[in-house]
Amino acid sequence: MADYDALLLLSFGGPEGPDDVMPFLENVVRGRGVPRERLLEVAEHYQGFGGVSPINQQNRELLEALRPVLDVPVYWGNRNWHPFGEDTVRRMKDDGVRKAAVLATSAFAGYSSCRQYYEDIKRISIEGGPELIKMRHFGDHPGFVAAMADHTRAALERLGRDDARLVFTAHSIPVSMAETAGPSGGLYEAQIRRSAELVNKALGRDEPWDLVWQSRSGPPQVPWLEPDVCDFLRGTDAPAVVLVPIGFVSDHMEVVYDLDTEARDVAAERGLPMERAATVGTHPSFVRMVRELMAEPEPVPCPLTCCPAPRRHR
Repeated sequence: MADYDALLLLSFGGPEGPDDVMPFLENVVRGRGVPRERLLEVAEHYQGFGGVSPINQQNRELLEALRPVLDVPVYWGNRNWHPFGEDTVRRMKDDGVRKAAVLATSAFAGYSSCRQYYEDIKRISIEGGPELIKMRHFGDHPGFVAAMADHTRAALERLGRDDARLVFTAHSIPVSMAETAGPSGGLYEAQIRRSAELVNKALGRDEPWDLVWQSRSGPPQVPWLEPDVCDFLRGTDAPAVVLVPIGFVSDHMEVVYDLDTEARDVAAERGLPMERAATVGTHPSFVRMVRELMAEPEPVPCPLTCCPAPRRHR
């Protein structure tokens, strides 16, 4: 068992008002050469929700759910918005924290979903500050699976259709990034498929299910994982669907816009009955999973050659 004296919840961050949106997006794409027109387009998604991403409030709720089950202090820092990780680590140093487990709000392998969090940890670490240990991928952990299964079961009950097809969704990434995820490549998609299989099994279902992708943001000439969720909904012959956002741990903007807005509009146009399962959020099984991960032996860091940064296309 690793000797942690704190937990750091390390997340993506999100704006909490209209004036935050563009500065936040500029932080997200810094150094990537993303056209301002694209930022303005994405900004409209946030402004449609009052300029507030749900992710920060959901992280606060997760912190409150974790505190009663952990016997160490719990901290929170973000990559792209307040509270920034570097500010949080300085506070941890002042509080005398020596060694902290780091829970990244992403369950799977890949550059954006894992390697970039290692880069964050290196960037925010300071001399005399706590040693920061990123916890392992957890998409196959029984606590994650049980939480997703419960939320999927609830969505099936809301839909009230025995013939509904489960359609698991995750963030699309460039094919080149998917091919280099993990020591031997392909681990991002393989882990997500494994999680979907486990959730389907936990529900006691024998019916086929699908894996689709969402939230593509790259230039059109670069291949990304397909099919897109909206394209799938336009072409499916399923009589009803439940979207299961297996690739996300909270109902943040890419869930509430891409699934609850765009995908729901496509389903409505087709007259296709659709429900969306909740993400793990603060489900008790997920909260207990964090405690169990902290009790495991300290994980071995991924090799530096694993999940390399993608080549930027301009």
